[in-house]
Amino acid sequence: MTEYRPLRIALLGAGSVGAQVARLLTENKSELAARVGAELDLVGIAVRDLNSKRAEGVPAELLTTDAETLILGADIVIEVMGGIEPARTYILQALNSGSDVITANKALLATHGTELFDTAEQVGAQLYFEAAVAGAIPIIRPLRESLAGDKVNRIMGIVNGTTNFILDRMDTTGATFADALAEATELGYAEADPTADIEAFDAAQKAAILANLAFHTEVPLDQVYREGITKVSAEQMAAAKRDGYVIKLLAIAERVDADENGEAGVSVRVHPALIERDHPLGAVHGAFNAVFVEAEAAGSLMFYGAGAGGVQTASAVLGDLVSAAKRHVAGGPGLADSVHANLAILPIDRAYTRYQITLEVTDQPGILAKIANVFADHGVSIETVEQSVRQNGGKRRSTATLEVGTHVATDASLSSVVKALAANAAVESITSVIRVEGI
Repeated sequence: MTEYRPLRIALLGAGSVGAQVARLLTENKSELAARVGAELDLVGIAVRDLNSKRAEGVPAELLTTDAETLILGADIVIEVMGGIEPARTYILQALNSGSDVITANKALLATHGTELFDTAEQVGAQLYFEAAVAGAIPIIRPLRESLAGDKVNRIMGIVNGTTNFILDRMDTTGATFADALAEATELGYAEADPTADIEAFDAAQKAAILANLAFHTEVPLDQVYREGITKVSAEQMAAAKRDGYVIKLLAIAERVDADENGEAGVSVRVHPALIERDHPLGAVHGAFNAVFVEAEAAGSLMFYGAGAGGVQTASAVLGDLVSAAKRHVAGGPGLADSVHANLAILPIDRAYTRYQITLEVTDQPGILAKIANVFADHGVSIETVEQSVRQNGGKRRSTATLEVGTHVATDASLSSVVKALAANAAVESITSVIRVEGI
């Protein structure tokens, strides 16, 4: 067998992930060459500022600010710089020059994925992105290849390590959201500006990417329902624990059957939810991620592991690099992404879920019947009701707390119940509304 020529690798970005990619490429060069059948030569690392402090393992002699020249001389381009621009311009330039591209840029894929994939297909290049979702967890390749012949019905996952750490600390220690966020920041799990994590922008981007792959349908980011964790209280967390649940920020993408108008489609949403503690996702602690996939033939599949971190994400990048390099050595066309289904992207109203609603109500005879009638008027069935009344000086208070759990209904129906309860004279206040998933 004739030895293949060395493959020229360009690296864009030398942050926490880029530094680890450079280190692993350098330290494991011989072993990677044996796996691929060709040497992988890191020919340059594009950075914005040559004088910025770098992590150990980044070869200073490879640093350059001339990204365009570096890209044009490469066989494979690795983009780990993040952000939309100039990453988008660089990736398009690389693809149009015939280079394969590996990216960990979830924000870019969620907003410009169609443009990038179309460009790759037109020029016969390949775009790899295992590292864009769930760090080291191999979830992109199973959806893109292993389950390509199956019918995925639902994906439900914890795809943001920062929020899972915060919610886990609130659950295990009784901390408030503010205290748990402060700890996450101190430990380096949360950025100085944690908005992308705690307001679920990061998770929404990942949900859009997963839904695109699972349902072979383009999912615009602005059609992903998004709700962050900033309103989750210590009281809600304590009540969840008492009832055998835990609160997680869940990314959910699922098929929705046709309604009375015959419209079926896909619902994609990210929000806090109650999930039973013995559900596989309920046992995901700390900054770990997990993705639960339900497929028609394969059944239920669970992917679990480190969802972030420089070396963990670099592992996924190197996996893509080996695949891309092997394609160069073997020759032949790359893997095209399928978006043939073109399913309708449905609003959150069409999703089927359950609610747990906590109310302060006037403590008087017949109050339960009045509340039950509100639910019935909107076609929502009550599954459980718990009532508690505090004693005050030996006398009953004038209000009682009701915790109402519903059966499955559309989110539209459940939301209408909440609005009707808020307007009902018997209801003093609604103290908590949260979805229940996983059942």
